[in-house]
Amino acid sequence: MNSIRYRDEDLQLRDGTLLKSRIWSPKGEGPWPVLLMRQPYGREIASTITYAHPSWWASKGYLVVIQDVRGQGGSEGKFSGFSQEASDTSQTHNWVRSLPECNGLLGTYGFSYQGLTQLIAEEGTPPPDCIIPAMTGLSEDEHWSCEGGAFWWHLGIGWGLQLAAQKAQREKNWRAWNEISENLESKKYLYNGHDLLKKNDPHGMAYKWLNLSCSKNAQWKTHEPLDSWLKKPLLLIGGWWDPHLKGILDIYEKSKKAGGTPKLLIGPATHLQWWESAQRTQLDFFDSHLKEKNKKIHLPQINLWNLTTKSWELSIQNKSPTWNLRSEGLASISHLEGRLVHNSELEADSEVNLVHDPWRPVPAIGGHLSDSAGETNRFKLDIRPDVAVFTSNPILNELRLEGIPTLYLETKCDRESFDMFVALSIIPNEVENTATQLSTGVLRIANCDKGIKSARQIKLQPILATFKEGDRLRISISGSGWPAIGINPGQSQYLCEAPSPNCLVTTISLLLLNSKLKFESLISS
Repeated sequence: MNSIRYRDEDLQLRDGTLLKSRIWSPKGEGPWPVLLMRQPYGREIASTITYAHPSWWASKGYLVVIQDVRGQGGSEGKFSGFSQEASDTSQTHNWVRSLPECNGLLGTYGFSYQGLTQLIAEEGTPPPDCIIPAMTGLSEDEHWSCEGGAFWWHLGIGWGLQLAAQKAQREKNWRAWNEISENLESKKYLYNGHDLLKKNDPHGMAYKWLNLSCSKNAQWKTHEPLDSWLKKPLLLIGGWWDPHLKGILDIYEKSKKAGGTPKLLIGPATHLQWWESAQRTQLDFFDSHLKEKNKKIHLPQINLWNLTTKSWELSIQNKSPTWNLRSEGLASISHLEGRLVHNSELEADSEVNLVHDPWRPVPAIGGHLSDSAGETNRFKLDIRPDVAVFTSNPILNELRLEGIPTLYLETKCDRESFDMFVALSIIPNEVENTATQLSTGVLRIANCDKGIKSARQIKLQPILATFKEGDRLRISISGSGWPAIGINPGQSQYLCEAPSPNCLVTTISLLLLNSKLKFESLISS
């Protein structure tokens, strides 16, 4: 790859703003198909935290263009987030196709923010020839900042401060940059992040979303890709422990509805840590659509990594069993008393009282929202007396569970607001002190009537897992998941943020008569 060369080049937009791009060229004369990434973190980085360096893609015969979006990196203008990208994307595509080294074919790639910039454009803009959005979404609420009404505390604050630090660097505001850096390194941002965002980036996306999440009548933005773009060859990449996975599933369904034939790949990945073969899978996809159009790639419509067998599988939308939650009232004090049972009848409404003490909140570990994302053993959490645990009998026959775990039950509470943090785990056969967490979910209940019974529904992160004979299934419920979500103070005049003297001890009553756990289809269409 020593022969790979690069240069920087400017695009002047209609309003006079200059966008800076770095262009890597293969060896030879060209012209070549182009791979484009538009991102806000600096073209020199080029998302190498998850992607191979642009020189590698160029060595495979592609002209690679990494562009700093408006107001970021070397580009001029003021950065205003997603709202600026449709127009700038359209103009960039037109410019890229006009480059003398471009043969007219264009593919796009990138994850997270770079995923969304691939999907939104002005009406009438010709689509790319193929698109690979990874770990992204279209709803600024459900796919970018909140789950079950709860703001992604650790993720949202941390990302917002990263953008605030970049803003401070551009402005040469070293006091602000150092303050943000020190708070991120010491993790003090978990406690003062709201004030840091307000002080250093009050007009930024993260601060806007944090405030919207607290609003009773929030007007959230959902971005709409053009149907002509959704019909193009589309490879959607998600991770079981990535917070944007539901956004990827939503894009898949929108593409199908528009008449497209998207490919969906969900692997053993957090937002920043991917699996080994991800780069070559994307290269094969690009090659089949931009270079060797008759090349057959062995990529199923939906390809999923099984969390327990550690292997790739096709999607099989089989109907899964339903479980009921049962307890004589001790499920929170004895981790073996609560049960998950099939089609159980209950003559009286059994009740489990769960006390959430904000002085020692139940932490979130592993999963897709915590600061330690990924697979984890939550056994030590499950034996806490402020976690209600319901465990099945040993599985008699191998059981494959694919879809979105969804918990239904009724609750009462002695406060006007509370949270429910739910985990689904596998208890491996004959393995002691182990509860391997497969999925988590959260529901924030605000402005509820104290002491009044109400039905609740909590959707967890999608999964694919196979339970072998002797394994057991477990549901764990707590009143917090710190710092994945802020602590609910139990009273509406205060924000859900770090633990504080304003946070009240809260008793959540789980009413089990009509409770059930079921798995909804991964894809509804």
